[in-house]
Amino acid sequence: MKDSVDSDAFATRAREREAQDFAMWVFLVSETLIFGAFILVYLISRWQFPLTFAEAARETSLWLGTLNTAILLTSSLTIALAEMSAEAGRRHARLLLVLTALLGAAFLGIKLWEWFEEYRKGLVPFLGLNFSYGGRDPQAAALFFRLYFALTGLHALHLLIGLSLVGGAAAMWPRIAVEKRGQRVTALALYWHFIDVVWVFLFAFFYLHGRALP
Repeated sequence: MKDSVDSDAFATRAREREAQDFAMWVFLVSETLIFGAFILVYLISRWQFPLTFAEAARETSLWLGTLNTAILLTSSLTIALAEMSAEAGRRHARLLLVLTALLGAAFLGIKLWEWFEEYRKGLVPFLGLNFSYGGRDPQAAALFFRLYFALTGLHALHLLIGLSLVGGAAAMWPRIAVEKRGQRVTALALYWHFIDVVWVFLFAFFYLHGRALP
């Protein structure tokens, strides 16, 4: 009788996990479509104004972008380790979640500073702010920076949501059933890795493009 109950409980948890994973993948596909639409606009615009987009990309801070890329990739490692630890029932899974959240917060702090520096340089072409770009074709450059702020802002919003979820899981860790901790962290890790992959593309588009050209 006990073996039957344990088998039913295991089957129920397995179905719950499958449903959760499926729901998360559906959500990530929908988010990919949103980012994909913006990226398609960027690629078409870059095809139309290749020289101006390359020139405008050199105005972004390569060292801040590189630092943030290193931070986010490191956070991908920490949440992957947290997932492995949670699955194995190890105690330091919670600590790794906290570390992931701290790295995410560091990314957002650097990004806010970078946006402020771009505001000081007159590179914010909306909200009635003075856009003072001195290179070729200021209108095309304004389009580049609109796409830059739209995509990096959308990414920052997703990261803020991920940061809240990871931090919340760490705070509520003692209240999460031991058998469900691995399942919870797996879902968080999927979302976090998605955020990281999106950033890698944004880093290539807005920071590296143009610097490989003479």
